[in-house]
Amino acid sequence: MSMIIVAALAVLALSFAPAPGAAADAVSARQPLRGNGTIVSAHGKFEAGLFSPAGSSGRFYLGIWYKNIPVQTVIWVANRARPLSDVASAQLRVSAADGNLELLGLTNPSSPSSAPAVLWSSNMSSTTSRPSSPGSNTAVIRDDGNLVLLDGGNASNVLWQSFDHPTDTQVPEAWLGENKLTGEYQTLTSWRNSQDPAPGVFTDTVDPNGTSEFFFLWNRSRVYWRSGVWTGRVFAAVPEATNNVLFNQTYVETPAYRRVTDVLYDNATITRMVLDLTGQTKQYIWVPASQSWQFFWAAPTVQCDVYALCGGFGVCDQRSQPPCQCPPGFAPASEGDWTLSDWSGGCRRSEPLTCSRNGSTTDEFLPLNNVKLPDDSAAVGAAQSEAECESACLKNCSCQAYTFSGGRCAVWHGEFRNLEQLHTDSGASSGSALYLRLSESGLRDLRSADTGKKVGRTLWLVLAIALAGVAALGVSLFLAWRILLARRRRRSMSSEKGSSLAVYSYGDLRAATKNFSERLGGGGFGSVYRGVLKQKRKGGSTTTTQVAVKKLEGLRQGDKQFRTEVSTLGHIQHVNLVRLLGFCSAGDEKMLVYEYMPNGSLDGYLFGGSGSCPSWRERYEIMLGVARGLVYLHDGCRERIIHCDIKPENILLDAGMSPKIADFGMAKLVGRDFSRALTTMRGTIGYLAPEWISGQPISAKADVYSFGMVLFELVSGRRNSQGYGRHDNGNNAGSEVEAAGSSAFFPVWAAGKVVEGEVGAVADPRLRGDVSEEELERACRVACWCIQDQEEHRPTMAQAVQALEGVLHVHAPPVPRQLQHLASLT
Repeated sequence: MSMIIVAALAVLALSFAPAPGAAADAVSARQPLRGNGTIVSAHGKFEAGLFSPAGSSGRFYLGIWYKNIPVQTVIWVANRARPLSDVASAQLRVSAADGNLELLGLTNPSSPSSAPAVLWSSNMSSTTSRPSSPGSNTAVIRDDGNLVLLDGGNASNVLWQSFDHPTDTQVPEAWLGENKLTGEYQTLTSWRNSQDPAPGVFTDTVDPNGTSEFFFLWNRSRVYWRSGVWTGRVFAAVPEATNNVLFNQTYVETPAYRRVTDVLYDNATITRMVLDLTGQTKQYIWVPASQSWQFFWAAPTVQCDVYALCGGFGVCDQRSQPPCQCPPGFAPASEGDWTLSDWSGGCRRSEPLTCSRNGSTTDEFLPLNNVKLPDDSAAVGAAQSEAECESACLKNCSCQAYTFSGGRCAVWHGEFRNLEQLHTDSGASSGSALYLRLSESGLRDLRSADTGKKVGRTLWLVLAIALAGVAALGVSLFLAWRILLARRRRRSMSSEKGSSLAVYSYGDLRAATKNFSERLGGGGFGSVYRGVLKQKRKGGSTTTTQVAVKKLEGLRQGDKQFRTEVSTLGHIQHVNLVRLLGFCSAGDEKMLVYEYMPNGSLDGYLFGGSGSCPSWRERYEIMLGVARGLVYLHDGCRERIIHCDIKPENILLDAGMSPKIADFGMAKLVGRDFSRALTTMRGTIGYLAPEWISGQPISAKADVYSFGMVLFELVSGRRNSQGYGRHDNGNNAGSEVEAAGSSAFFPVWAAGKVVEGEVGAVADPRLRGDVSEEELERACRVACWCIQDQEEHRPTMAQAVQALEGVLHVHAPPVPRQLQHLASLT
């Protein structure tokens, strides 16, 4: 009989323990999770269990990750600072004593006498209502990625949840902020490096002084970025984080908490926000088509704005990869950490300084030119000259560097941080010179290395002179061949029908733009500068032509491929497209020369705040002109061109106020980098079609969607992303808009008015009713059809032109599903 009872108990015990490696649905005192076992959310979206970061050499952590994404992407880690070293001994269970969720395991499996220890516990807050039967608590993973500990006697009572204790990632429906009842903060803290989830040096937290502003902190002490306060609809400094097509971001404050959270417009979207180990918060979207994470936006946008990114004595260079370098005479303090993108340890001297107690030293200084100076300098008021400033630094053994500018001497003691190498397009100095203190031997080594290089160059020069007589004829023939080749290239490009592109040298354009001194604007593809080209006529007279020179950035194309693509663009000529006049391809420098548009861009004319108010006739002509230009790009070229970035900034106005589309063909020139350049441009996100987010192939209908968004802005005279509410009493506010509520996304409100037949309420109040009602209704209906969620429901640009011209009758459109969902959340 006893044997039967024992066997029955064994079978019962097995029924509560999942098979090794199998997925359970919950964790409890009677059903612990052992070894490689996992628990999976109800609909299979998230999974929780043990994982080991790539390359971490046998360190294991309790974490949560996406179940169906092939690239394991961890969103939460429990035992960040206390990894397991043995999976077999690991056990996640509910404590029968106090009901906490706890992780047990060995930290030193090589010791046979060691017993499993509690490496992590949920440590339920003292304010949490205690369960009547702690041993009956259960832990489950939900489909939003939240690991929750539930009261065994009341499953609706959440005793503890991972959303209250985020690590480095925020997912939709999670929150960041403060629990006022417990005093706990929900903050993001970066990983230490790519293999170690231990807390790093960067933190994202809400203002401890009680405001709605969020801070990025270095070492939990130094603020290096601020979100701006919550305005009621957006955070002041990051409107692109809230005005996008992914989610609705809101900040809420109650007596119990103050926090920000995100709610997806479409639950099928997979996105996450990560406080990266580089100190930037980065938003990513999972693109099913490419099976990869697509970068969406970052804050701060410039990586070198992250405080002390490169650690002590490190130099941040935005143009280098990786961005952190060590100055001459220094080396990484930890080569291993630097290979894992952890630069926080900074640099160390290759040779120690020589300084005695009496202040005597043989140390010298090495100038680092054109740099942004480190923070936390100390002023030396007694130093009135650079020589006195240098002397003051040398006399103090702790002084590491000095600078003298504008009659002011500043020195740095101990490790300095936040040194940045600056660059300018013209090559002129825009920063300061920092004089870095080095030992005599260290400086001698640097000079010896430089001398060796100079000696090598001298030997090559002597050799070249010796061979000059023999090679003179060959060089002459080579130069003649190059000149002939260049002439043929110019002739071949200009001889092709419809193309008359000029080929400019870098020197030509540098002179024309006065060293690129007058910047007209810029974006993800580069900066644009005003220039004046001078050309001599046969009679000796000189003519001048104003141009706009775009310096392209980030291109990896070779010269031949670049010239081929530019030659294709040279054929494209239309009254509503900015004309390409020529180009320059000199090594890494790639530039395009366009005709100059004296009236600037549409965004400046429409939203510039200068008091100008385009008439309805001007607006309608702009609508038609842009539409016709897009029809030509889509249907009138030998090879269809999808613009991919239609917005007011890319619509320029000539002397007669005719619209001309700029930046067409950029997708061909930029190639693989186009999506990165596009999505990181401030203000562009509001014009992106849904297929950009879902990862579907991009067609000409993506331009149709963007055109619809531009139509709304032309009709209303305001940015779509601006709040329309009852507190907006400026010149652009109307009673109809005020009635929409405290804040509304304009396309949502406008689409509703169009469906209701009240299109007059949508027009810019500054027009004071001076509009063509028929044209207004056409424009509004076309805009609504253009921004439909599904591509097949949108018109072609040719149909949009016919509708605007009155050739086609436009039926009342439905409100797009995505906008309907957005409207329900505002």
